[in-house]
Amino acid sequence: MSRTLTVKKVPDELVRRLRQLAAKNHRSVQGELMALIEDALIPRSLSLADFRREMRRVGLHTPSESTAMIREDRDAR
Repeated sequence: MSRTLTVKKVPDELVRRLRQLAAKNHRSVQGELMALIEDALIPRSLSLADFRREMRRVGLHTPSESTAMIREDRDAR
C-alpha cells in the first residue's frame, strides 16, 4: 500500500535545489524525492572499497597486529 505525503511551506531555495538535483539525475521532482527518502530510510550495503573509504573519512584504522596474529597462529600448528 502507498500513501500520499504533503510537505508544506518548503522554502523557494530548497525547491530550486531539488529541481536542479532532479534534472541532474534525470528524474522528476517526485522521483528525486522518493530517491532521497529511500536513501535516508533504507539501509544499503557498501562495497568493500566504499567501506574502506568511509573508514578513512571518519578516521578509523584497522589494527596492524592482525597480520602478526595470523602468522603466530599459523606457525603454532
